[in-house]
Amino acid sequence: MAQNEKTIPVVIVGGGQAGLSLSWYLCREKVEHVVFEAKTACHSWNDERWDNFCLVTPNWQCELPGHPYQGGNPHGFMVKQDIIEYVKGFVDSFSPPLQEHMAVTSITRHENGGYRVVANDLVWRAKHVVIASGAYQDAVIPGYVSAIDSSIFQVHSQDYRNAAQLPEGAVLVVGSGQSGAQIVEDLFLEKRKVHLCVGSAPRVSRFYRGRDVVDWLADMHFYDLTVDNHPLRDGARDKTNHYVTGRNGGHDLDLRKFAKEGVGLHGALETIRDEVAHFQPDLKGNLDDADKTNADIKKSIDAYIAREDITAPTEAPYVPVWQPDGSNAPLDLKAASITSIVWCIGFRPNYRWIDVPVFNGANKPIWHRGVTDAPGFYFLGLPWLHTWGSGRFSGISRDAAWLASRITGKDVPVA
Repeated sequence: MAQNEKTIPVVIVGGGQAGLSLSWYLCREKVEHVVFEAKTACHSWNDERWDNFCLVTPNWQCELPGHPYQGGNPHGFMVKQDIIEYVKGFVDSFSPPLQEHMAVTSITRHENGGYRVVANDLVWRAKHVVIASGAYQDAVIPGYVSAIDSSIFQVHSQDYRNAAQLPEGAVLVVGSGQSGAQIVEDLFLEKRKVHLCVGSAPRVSRFYRGRDVVDWLADMHFYDLTVDNHPLRDGARDKTNHYVTGRNGGHDLDLRKFAKEGVGLHGALETIRDEVAHFQPDLKGNLDDADKTNADIKKSIDAYIAREDITAPTEAPYVPVWQPDGSNAPLDLKAASITSIVWCIGFRPNYRWIDVPVFNGANKPIWHRGVTDAPGFYFLGLPWLHTWGSGRFSGISRDAAWLASRITGKDVPVA
């Protein structure tokens, strides 16, 4: 044993809602453990979201273990401060063994069994290690950004806060996933001229036939669909989330409607060279594919309503309100008065500090329900860890209870 090495049964890396959910179960089972958090328990909600951020899932889906949503608006959508207070309330509800500002810098196999975990230059030996640090550590920004004129302000979505943060002028938003689509609306409502590079993200309606689409899909057990039963299998984990919003009670985000009202839509960004943006010729296809996904979801709801003989109002089919002209012209940033670029093209996980054989050739972790082939080594809180609901407040508790069962060797019921 190394000098001053401490021994503990379980180390959880990451003090967000996933790591804390597992801690809740281990506390209930009286299993000694520690939760290491590099920053603070709520830092991602507080420090990496824009001012008008809100959940896209309804409040009733917030079901952390022993801490369900208890407010008066179950079908509403928590705004940023509400989310922070909800997570803080969860922490306060059971006082986890949380050590904040403890960055784990190395995990290796211990020569005497288990794992050696180094955090803030201190060393622990643990029989079980759970990586609950999420999949969003390294912001993705193209390598050529340094070649873009320094007079153009650039910011990643995790550092975007509000329109006032950006210099006056038009804004180019790159990426149309959940963050990109919502940030476009945030800027549009502040009367900013916006251009959007539209990628392959699908969309979904907020409401359909009298109910939130999430309510319908929950009744249809869509969020219980396991990755093993998904047509794409592990490929489901690479799919982009559907864009929609919970802002002001929730509504559709229809990029065609934005275009009709003045937002410039372009295909996926190919490159920016000499302050001229070049796009892929896929705008029409991306818009059509997003609408098709939405239509297919509605068809599945229609079939469920018919099968279960449910009385529900009917709704006319969606009719596109705008069509691109197919020009795919490059965009001269200076000529278009663009003074800012907001990069909304996602994140990459950072596992460089883990030296344990649990990764494939692409450096992606391999697991089944969070359990790896390395004894006592687990992942938690990742999209499609087991089901579509795994990345949501509603699914984390189930995944955490499962891992608690693997750690304790006994059945741990879901709270």
